[in-house]
Amino acid sequence: MSVKENNQSGIEIVTYNEKWEKSFILLEDFLKKTLGDLIICVEHVGSTSVKGLSAKPILDIDVVIEDYCVLPAVIEGLEKIGYYHQENWNFEGREAFGRKDTFVPWNEKDTNWIEHHLYVCNKDSKELARHLAFRNYLRNNTEAVAEYEQLKKYLAKIAIDRATYTEGKTKFVSEILERVMK
Repeated sequence: MSVKENNQSGIEIVTYNEKWEKSFILLEDFLKKTLGDLIICVEHVGSTSVKGLSAKPILDIDVVIEDYCVLPAVIEGLEKIGYYHQENWNFEGREAFGRKDTFVPWNEKDTNWIEHHLYVCNKDSKELARHLAFRNYLRNNTEAVAEYEQLKKYLAKIAIDRATYTEGKTKFVSEILERVMK
């Protein structure tokens, strides 16, 4: 079931779909093959990475690097497969990348990939630590998943835009991170 009707923001929260994990694995494999030794790992973060949690059907992916000295080579590798560096969306320790079209990352099969947000994070990044801590907490706490899902559905109905939706989740996320990142 999807929550989209009668909301001003256009945000759609849909029931958890096992295809999200399968899509992530395909993207992870392709990114690892493309970037090779430049990266440590690829992490599926965000709500789509938590089994059973309704979410916007957009994957959040963190590509983890050892050190910023490899970032220029990673940017070059990602540009070759259709991503572009969104420097204005960066946080300290997290670089954002956009997609030129729905076929990004480009491969020989012209795959129409699931919508996703791609970030490159230094292994010691606070942003990466926050993503992993929140994901892991939800994966191990079904009550928190149910509470977060209800909040997301409510916000999708009342938020006027994506920024208000995100802002509405801040208190919930911050309280969990405060608890787990002591």
